[in-house]
Amino acid sequence: MVSNTIAQKIKASSWIRKMFEEGERLRATYGVDNVFDFSLGNPNIEPPEHVKETLKKLALDNRPGFHRYMSNAGYLDTRTNVSDHIEKKTGIKLGPENIVMTSGAAGGLNVVLKSILDPSDEVIVFSPYFAEYLSYVDNHSGIPIISPCRLDTFEPDLDLLEQNLSPKTKAVILNSPNNPTGVIYRKETLEKMASLIASKEKDYNSQILVISDEPYSDILYDGAQLPHILKIFKNSVIVNSFSKSLAIPGERIGYIAINKKIDKADLLAQAFIYSNRILGFVNAPALFQRVIAESLNASLDINYYRKRRDLLYNHLIGLGYECNKPQGAFYLFPKALIEDDVEFVRRAADHNLLLVPGRGFGCPGYFRIAYCVSLQTIERSLPIFEALKKEFK
Repeated sequence: MVSNTIAQKIKASSWIRKMFEEGERLRATYGVDNVFDFSLGNPNIEPPEHVKETLKKLALDNRPGFHRYMSNAGYLDTRTNVSDHIEKKTGIKLGPENIVMTSGAAGGLNVVLKSILDPSDEVIVFSPYFAEYLSYVDNHSGIPIISPCRLDTFEPDLDLLEQNLSPKTKAVILNSPNNPTGVIYRKETLEKMASLIASKEKDYNSQILVISDEPYSDILYDGAQLPHILKIFKNSVIVNSFSKSLAIPGERIGYIAINKKIDKADLLAQAFIYSNRILGFVNAPALFQRVIAESLNASLDINYYRKRRDLLYNHLIGLGYECNKPQGAFYLFPKALIEDDVEFVRRAADHNLLLVPGRGFGCPGYFRIAYCVSLQTIERSLPIFEALKKEFK
């Protein structure tokens, strides 16, 4: 009954989910306190109090029509508040007509790709990448083209990007702060990329949409600044969610922001609205659109994640692990202690330590640690990382 295509996809399904499921098995066997699960980017922190209080208030609202359909783009006041919030943060002037509310960033990415791709159009994805990008492109008959990053910085290698851009290129997906590395792409790198893409658009008489996936845009450390994509790339959209910034991943609420400079930006907005409907999302969840409209200035305590980052990073570096220090998000991406990252992760699992191999992100030889877990989990895992280091001497 299951299609051959989906059956094959299941066999090659995400390493992140595989390790999470392994964690469920180990917890059932050894108990929650004896399993150290760093597999899933599922925030351990609770949402800000303002978000919870707003939800309580709105849940009791008895206004007629409170839970009915609205425009497929979302409530006008929510979109207005989002566009105003973007202007306040970045200085970029948008209107509600440039915002489409979505069912999280995943929903938003699928809406964008559905709207722009014809069969066999190419989408460039930089490795290491969030694994689901490949499936999202495939969902809409596109072809993902993997363009490796530089391993010393984990920033896009622009020479390789130039080789991978072609007359079939329809989009480039950016993810900064990056999952799995925590790297923020520098403004200089992005400006050079913009010049390169503009040159190729001229050569090929094409338009290439830069899609910036930014769910970690508010999780920044040590004074780091996030370059504003809409200022750097003319043909660009931002896809964002509140899953990580407000610790509400299960609520599936996000948005697409459309650069006003795009030729026929209004038609692109109409395409997103249409795709939002026909993909079955219909509209972003009504209740959480209202929550978000009143919670855009709420934030998490970044020190919560910084403390975890510093404890784990400093300990690993002290043991001799190789790892770039993350500037954002809540992941570490160290080099595996042996060439075979899958075997390394398997050996770690023998100690009830759950990691994700780098090849799951298109970057073999590394592994990902999601440190959005309790401080106790990190503290109790430190001897295991030390034991692994000794095991692979």
